[in-house]
Amino acid sequence: MPGAPAFHAGFRAVLPLWIGIVPFGAAYAVSARAAGIGPFETQLMSLLVFAGGAQFAAVGLVAAGAGPWTLVSTTLLVNLRHVLYGVVVGATTPLRGGHRWLAAHLLTDEVFGVHIAQGRGRAGFLMGAGVSLYLVWNLATLAGSLLAHAMPDPGAIGLDIVFPLAFLALLVPLLRDRPAVLVAVSAALGTWAASHLLGPSLALTVVAPLAATLGAGLGRPTERGA
Repeated sequence: MPGAPAFHAGFRAVLPLWIGIVPFGAAYAVSARAAGIGPFETQLMSLLVFAGGAQFAAVGLVAAGAGPWTLVSTTLLVNLRHVLYGVVVGATTPLRGGHRWLAAHLLTDEVFGVHIAQGRGRAGFLMGAGVSLYLVWNLATLAGSLLAHAMPDPGAIGLDIVFPLAFLALLVPLLRDRPAVLVAVSAALGTWAASHLLGPSLALTVVAPLAATLGAGLGRPTERGA
């Protein structure tokens, strides 16, 4: 495992997000069981797919009786933004062989955000953050499967606000100059507008590359050359 100190730093950096991940991982399991998905398949999806939004979407489609091609295509669409994450990480973080494949599996919205804000360029930090999130997500799934009838709705107790606040805390330190602020505001407004027309997941997929293009265009000449 590359960079043990960096790995430990990445693992710890994700710990504050556990407070939001635990209830939503459990809520996914409860939703999956209610849709008729067995405990083994519920856990296997968290182990192999490891994408909260895609897993919730898949559970909804299963409950609606959707076919396998609909499930696959929806999952790909929901996770399309991860291609952009991979491009950024691949260009800035040295990863080789099996570590590259493992990092691709562990890369999520939260891991990408924490890595860019605190561990850019450090492979060990990226892996530590990914392992931390993977561990808690799968433990939360297991807990949700075992305690399905006793779990409250996260939205009903206000925990659905944890992730937006966490990402806002990651974003603010990155707003160091006027172009960064302009890109962030444009992306937020664009996603808000597009979500009313396309839905949240597709809106993010459409707006993210546009915002990245805007950021590249507004960057300093040396940055654009790089």
